[in-house]
Amino acid sequence: MFSMANAPMSMMPSQLFNLFAMWAIMMAAMMGPTFVPTMRAYEDLITSADGSRAGSVGVLLGFFFVWVGFAALIAFAQFQLIRTGLLDGMGQSVSRYFSAALLLSAGLYQFTALKDRCLAHCRSPTFQFLAHWRPGFAGGIYMGLHHGSYCVACCWGLMVIGFVGGTMDLLWMGGATLMMTLEKLPDIGKLLTKPLGFALIAWSIGVLVL
Repeated sequence: MFSMANAPMSMMPSQLFNLFAMWAIMMAAMMGPTFVPTMRAYEDLITSADGSRAGSVGVLLGFFFVWVGFAALIAFAQFQLIRTGLLDGMGQSVSRYFSAALLLSAGLYQFTALKDRCLAHCRSPTFQFLAHWRPGFAGGIYMGLHHGSYCVACCWGLMVIGFVGGTMDLLWMGGATLMMTLEKLPDIGKLLTKPLGFALIAWSIGVLVL
């Protein structure tokens, strides 16, 4: 398999771009299901408040911009991790210590106040729109950026553990998508967040000792 660690410098920008394109497409597939309730909430405000079709487009673009930015960031991280030998060409960790660190970080994050705050935001899109309302296209951009930032802060931990199973493994990333989607459901999510944290921490210990 081609190794980025031995790639000529002239080839590195194209390799980085390929990783970015992969992550951007994957972000769209993974975040699409979680974004549906948000757009439905804004659509409701088109008739019940002063929402507009232009504002709806703005929300979508703002949200998209945040996740494309995150895709660029995580693609660069993967590029560097492959070059340093911590990931293989499929985006999978080759070090049990690195895998354990990723799982432990993601698990501990499940118990933080920031995770709780971001989940509360994502679980109540209508309330968040009303609390941070801006009219028109520019307002939609602002609210999309605002919501997308909370979404990234909510989901980054479950995203980076993709490096444990491999970012090219569709089953693995599909499982992460399912967890992120369920976490944002008001009733189910409240029962899932902490147990998921315990499971990730236990998994990290198992990676080290087994």
